[in-house]
Amino acid sequence: MKQLLRTTDPTSIAFAKALLQGEGIDWFEMDVNMSVLEGSIGILPRRLMVRDEDLSLAQGVLRDNGIALDG
Repeated sequence: MKQLLRTTDPTSIAFAKALLQGEGIDWFEMDVNMSVLEGSIGILPRRLMVRDEDLSLAQGVLRDNGIALDG
């Protein structure tokens, strides 16, 4: 799996998951429990992961919808 998105913004994660689901791209959200443990401070980012072969397509979907990616 490859990291697609890393953010502390829960709205961006939710939007990204909805977009990926709409395109039939499987995803896995990591660090959810760590983010919950730290409370509402918002300092621990969550990561959205996709399969290696879906990375390019997933990046295009997010970019086309205004979600900035790291790099």
